[in-house]
Amino acid sequence: MAKVVVTRKIPGSGIKMLQEAGFEVAVSPQDRVLARNELLNFIQGADGVLTQLNDKVDESFISAAGANLKVVANFAVGFDNLDLPALLSHNIVATNTPDVLTEAVAEHTIALIFAISRRIVEADKLARSQTLEFGPSVLLGMELNGKTLGILGLGRIGSRVAEIGKAVGMEVAYYDVKKNSEFESKVGAIFKITPEELLAVSDIVSIHVPLLNSTKHLINAERLKMMKPTSYLINTSRGPVVDEVALTQSLKSGVIKGAALDVFENEPRLSPGLENLANVVLTPHIASATTEARSAMGELAAKNIIAVLSGQSPLTPIKKP
Repeated sequence: MAKVVVTRKIPGSGIKMLQEAGFEVAVSPQDRVLARNELLNFIQGADGVLTQLNDKVDESFISAAGANLKVVANFAVGFDNLDLPALLSHNIVATNTPDVLTEAVAEHTIALIFAISRRIVEADKLARSQTLEFGPSVLLGMELNGKTLGILGLGRIGSRVAEIGKAVGMEVAYYDVKKNSEFESKVGAIFKITPEELLAVSDIVSIHVPLLNSTKHLINAERLKMMKPTSYLINTSRGPVVDEVALTQSLKSGVIKGAALDVFENEPRLSPGLENLANVVLTPHIASATTEARSAMGELAAKNIIAVLSGQSPLTPIKKP
């Protein structure tokens, strides 16, 4: 009987699907990120492992699992925790969970845009304090209608965010490694040849790129200075895409108006001082945290494992960009 290890409890019917497929399923009893030694001990003898973004999958992981390991199914769209060349060299299939969380992440991105531009978190704190009275200049925010939404990375999620932004009256500009004429016609979006061009014209910049060597610190001190002083930065992609120290300083000094972040460079730790700033909204990596999305992610990961261990092709194999 093939053994499948699930490194953390997941919502939905994914685990039940694995059990009904006839596998021996071991689910971590700890509902937390496993320490490295715990992880390596727990995966021993696995034919398949359902991993989290926090689980580093490298040569030591592969060695600990043993010679029977055939598939690693990441419970995420991102896969920077996976050493793809190492997996490939051992003929181990790697999969992720695209598509099923697009709507959830896009909606959370839009929620962050509204929260930061209308100062919702600041207003909530003041309302609870029962000390603030109405005034003509109290907590002034920015209307989105007629403003430019800049999409940095036009994948599934970036495209959906752009569509919603357009629906609330925003103009859409985007940068991606390739031009998408069909999308431009559909949404009325304008392509910018460089990230710098996009940053300069946008009132809201929303990041939707994968974490690669080429995208680490894509947003740095120099590029932050290219943004409008009245603009906002939104990141629901991967934390290290933004130089968080540079962002913190930019927020303190007024280089940009504000930021809303769901991901961080050194999760769960924040850049010192970031948590004290009023012009930033922070959520703890929960953009895909809906019952619908997380259940679908678990089910897709399970389907990928079942397919590979049954000698079939996975539904969503990872293709390295």
